[in-house]
Amino acid sequence: MIRVKICGITNATDALAAIDAGANLLGFNFYAKSPRHITPPAEAAALCKSLKLDAAQLHGDETPETVAELARSLPVFKAFRVEPDFRLGTLDEYPEAFAYLFDAANTGQYGGTGRTTDWDVARRAAVGRRIILAGGLNAENVAAAVRIVRPYAVDVASGVESKPGKKDHARLREFIREVRRGERK
Repeated sequence: MIRVKICGITNATDALAAIDAGANLLGFNFYAKSPRHITPPAEAAALCKSLKLDAAQLHGDETPETVAELARSLPVFKAFRVEPDFRLGTLDEYPEAFAYLFDAANTGQYGGTGRTTDWDVARRAAVGRRIILAGGLNAENVAAAVRIVRPYAVDVASGVESKPGKKDHARLREFIREVRRGERK
């Protein structure tokens, strides 16, 4: 089963709607420059422990050592901004990562771009690796993305929003239905 992560959750109502729609994972953004961020500020491991989070997604320029250190206490999703010339060998530098999130590259922006990731690169990476496909996914394209890439999970933020930080609950349900439809084909 392909997991569905709804990212950029900013309030309890949206979190409950995502769970009710069938989401497997919820993402909370602590990056201050994001329109979907929530606070409190804290070091990543301490924050995850205090909030009883099940995993941490690192979406910056973290070193393999930083990922390895955090991975000792919980699963780490290491995010990459992927362009057509992305070297798959880069993933081998982060062997302790539980999964690799592929997002669209946009200079100076760490996620939430609304742009589609290169699915061909993601498809090749998904052979033998847990790939979380993000970037520009919505109800209109996620079934095709699932059929082409066969990722471990899909991740959506802006594709199910009525405005940044506010989820559209009908879009959430439709997105998850389309993921399941894509799995069946």
